[in-house]
Amino acid sequence: MLLAVGLLSFRTEKLQFATPKGWPKPVYDFSKNPLTQNKIELGRMLFYDPVLSRDSTISCASCHSQYNAFTHVDHDLSHGIDNRIGTRNSPALMNLAWSKTFMWDGAVNHLDVQALAPITNPLEMDEKLPEVIRKLQRSKRYPALFYKAFGDSVVTGQKLLLSLSQFMLTLVSNNARYDSVMRGTAAFTEHEQKGYTLYKTHCSSCHAEPLFTNNSYENNGLYVDNTLNDKGRMVISKQAVDSLKFKVPTLRNLKYTYPYMHDGRFKNLGQVLNHYVMGIQHTASLSPELQRGIYLTNDDKFFLMAFLMTLNDKQYVSNPAFSYPKNNFETSEGL
Repeated sequence: MLLAVGLLSFRTEKLQFATPKGWPKPVYDFSKNPLTQNKIELGRMLFYDPVLSRDSTISCASCHSQYNAFTHVDHDLSHGIDNRIGTRNSPALMNLAWSKTFMWDGAVNHLDVQALAPITNPLEMDEKLPEVIRKLQRSKRYPALFYKAFGDSVVTGQKLLLSLSQFMLTLVSNNARYDSVMRGTAAFTEHEQKGYTLYKTHCSSCHAEPLFTNNSYENNGLYVDNTLNDKGRMVISKQAVDSLKFKVPTLRNLKYTYPYMHDGRFKNLGQVLNHYVMGIQHTASLSPELQRGIYLTNDDKFFLMAFLMTLNDKQYVSNPAFSYPKNNFETSEGL
């Protein structure tokens, strides 16, 4: 896997992004932002540092906790600065090198600028980029770390965003039980195999292997919450055909990423499956795959759940390379 060396050891040579065997080629253009240990480590520190927010209380990790596959589970809608309530559930972060667009509605079309959205959103970090740069430049630790990463201690917005991208690109989840089966080092149980067959029949068109998303936008038949009145991608595209469409989330790591859907309305997977069986709201933009309906018996739901649990990657949520860089924060205090 990527990053065999420790993240605490700064290195200058370019690192090769390791695409898991059998996976498609990443869509991210690494030639324009070659991975280096220095930049990854800088991005990791920035990801966990609340200095990016207006009052230094909210970090990227505040809504994207590693233990929850880089989302949050303590509330349905994200909470930001001054405990302001957002309008959507925080998306889980993983396998971002294979995604062309970001956010539930695709409002951001490149990973290298994605972090600007939460930093400047008044419901999230509520900060201005020039002020972030000013705070980082005057800090004791960051000029030296930017120098190690870029050969220049001057902090810029571009360097900040490229570093955050580099850390997020390393967040690859491909060590679930499912992956072991695909590699031939494990086998599904009878129940898991039946669930896998049901998945391929009912789910795979949108949640395509091996990423378990096709990164498209679909209307999955949710009733409209009259309070949020969220029209999804149509807000961005201004096209009626995109009404109530949201980005198809990955099925990987569902054990860690509840509650589910763009607004966190479902607390458990049983509720999710019941929605697809009996809760579909038929509107003009409903996904064609759902228009004919899905029929699952109670046994089918059990088998499908058994398969979905094979997509949980315990190593991903406990990998020290992705965790809070405690040692670096402590050893950088005097910089």
